[in-house]
Amino acid sequence: MLHIVLTDWEVKVLDEALDSIMKQMIIMGLFVVISVMLLEACGNTRQENDNQEEEISVDSSRTESAQNSEGGTEMNPEGQFTTHTAISDVINDPVFGEYGRLIFPADTGYYSGDTLGSLRLTWYSHIDPDKTVEITNYMKDHAEAGDTIFYDIYSKEEKAANPTKENTGLFFFSGEPGEKFAICNAGGGFAYVGAMHDSFPHALELSKKGYHAFALIYRPGAQTACEDLARAISFIFEHAEELEIDTDCYSLWGGSAGARMAAYLGSCGPAAFGGENLPRPGTVVMQYTGHSEYTENDPPTYVCVGENDGIASWQMMESRLKQMNAFGIDTEFHKYPDLGHGFGLGTGTVAEGWMDDAIAFWEKQM
Repeated sequence: MLHIVLTDWEVKVLDEALDSIMKQMIIMGLFVVISVMLLEACGNTRQENDNQEEEISVDSSRTESAQNSEGGTEMNPEGQFTTHTAISDVINDPVFGEYGRLIFPADTGYYSGDTLGSLRLTWYSHIDPDKTVEITNYMKDHAEAGDTIFYDIYSKEEKAANPTKENTGLFFFSGEPGEKFAICNAGGGFAYVGAMHDSFPHALELSKKGYHAFALIYRPGAQTACEDLARAISFIFEHAEELEIDTDCYSLWGGSAGARMAAYLGSCGPAAFGGENLPRPGTVVMQYTGHSEYTENDPPTYVCVGENDGIASWQMMESRLKQMNAFGIDTEFHKYPDLGHGFGLGTGTVAEGWMDDAIAFWEKQM
């Protein structure tokens, strides 16, 4: 089994990212303390009795949700989630069963916001509330219809032996019967999985094109993440017939840390990370990561990144592809002006539509 060794630069980036988290937590703590003090001061000057006051909420959208809904979950007339629906209500919706907890990051310290419309994820920009609502309703509609939208990749026995495998699995966005498949891997600094912005939207768009798409929920850590991806590939190959999937020229997609996962599996194959002895992907699609390693046998690779990305160097990404080109590997590179890290689908930015280019690149390899 291959073990990943991060470069000094990669370690530095991760350290800085973790430092950033600590700073954010300290700032949030101070904000809470100050907010409490202000609320207490305000309460002392109010003339109304406490029992006549409505509950004060820092998040106005959550207050609006509470006022507009009965029974906890706000739905539109068609019974669907809205931007005012509480995230906790989606997680706990009975239709999702035990896997509802994995729709949002298992480590709650990496996201904020109480409603679908106010969701924020660490290190990510341009989160689209409408897409968040669309994804959760897609999941709900298909689950209510009896479709399987989540697959465990580890058995109960394996999870019992290693509890860290509890928070893993594949969310399935089905395409046309007999079509090829893709696995989308969200980033999160190998500290958490930012699927709602960095892999669910991609998987949904791929399914709209007719392809089967999976979004992997993996264990944090570069090594364990790649092991989970290798296991996921093995699972899909093993169940390809019942899933009605063509395994030839499958693709791996990823953003940030997820892009590193896709690149590692593209370079080395599933067996190198404990998976079955299976073909490497036919295409790798990478967003915003400074990954520099490659082999002369790497699959065709598509890359996109923002020029103002303070985490991933576009120059490093472009240099890697040029070196791969020297081995005759097909590549495609795109950089976007005035765009930072974690833009996802790029809706409303100069990168909007990049997925169409990436899909066309994959189709060229088929």
